[in-house]
Amino acid sequence: MDENSQVFVISIAAELAGMHPQTLRQYDRLGLVSPSRTAGKSRRYSMRDIAKLQEIARLGSEGVSLEGIRRIIELEDQVGELRGRVRELETALADELLNRPGRRVFAAGSEGEVVPLRAGTRTRRSTSLVVWRPLDR
Repeated sequence: MDENSQVFVISIAAELAGMHPQTLRQYDRLGLVSPSRTAGKSRRYSMRDIAKLQEIARLGSEGVSLEGIRRIIELEDQVGELRGRVRELETALADELLNRPGRRVFAAGSEGEVVPLRAGTRTRRSTSLVVWRPLDR
């Protein structure tokens, strides 16, 4: 079963979360856990919703207020969205690097620095002569 499948009625969800159904209704009104609704407006909870309810109960038992819990959940959801976006960007970057190999060309400068070159260009060769002689001691 998919964790996002909306299958549990409120009485079963409350039992699985170890709460009273009225508590689930209150959390829905507060926006802490908003289950999906059927055509007849009945609430349907998923396993993800049940896990969120259990997390709310844990935070509440640790003394966190409902407003604090709401903010924590909001931030955790935001972090989840950002992680997803980072994964998307990493995938896009990896695809781009695979699809465009050799697009970035570098050479070493006379002082050892890195010099970027446009694809298809060559470095200029230096024709100057450098004489090296050891120091007299």
